[in-house]
Amino acid sequence: MFNGMIIPCESGIIANGVDRLTPSQRSFLMSRIRSKNTRPEMVVRRLIHQMGFRYRLHSKNLPGRPDLVFASRRKVIFVNGCFWHSHGNCRIAGVPTSNKEYWAAKLERTRTRDKSNTAKLRRLKWKVKTVWECELADLNALSLRIVRFLKT
Repeated sequence: MFNGMIIPCESGIIANGVDRLTPSQRSFLMSRIRSKNTRPEMVVRRLIHQMGFRYRLHSKNLPGRPDLVFASRRKVIFVNGCFWHSHGNCRIAGVPTSNKEYWAAKLERTRTRDKSNTAKLRRLKWKVKTVWECELADLNALSLRIVRFLKT
């Protein structure tokens, strides 16, 4: 829940859990949200590149099309938005109060798909790391976790 907060997001502002946009305005803004090359993904990509690691992007041959693929290491990284992928215990990850049933079902399908893709990758002997949007607040800690993941 949003608990009376004003939440700016890529798709507009939601205040006190009430959408301030008309359905057609909301629909237009939602259609503009990207699934690739998002701001969090670009930050993680630059960080990893600066650390000297090289990777491939969005491999169509792997379940879930991981954001970053380190084929020689058999490792992948997903960069997930906290809201869209329902990051647990994260202030960004609440269910909107309007049209609750729709959003709850949509976010649950995403969680289920993420778990399924991770399980498939692990069965294929790939190691999987998920970087959450909220982790970008501390890039030093994030870079340590990424280095640890890639070097082990």
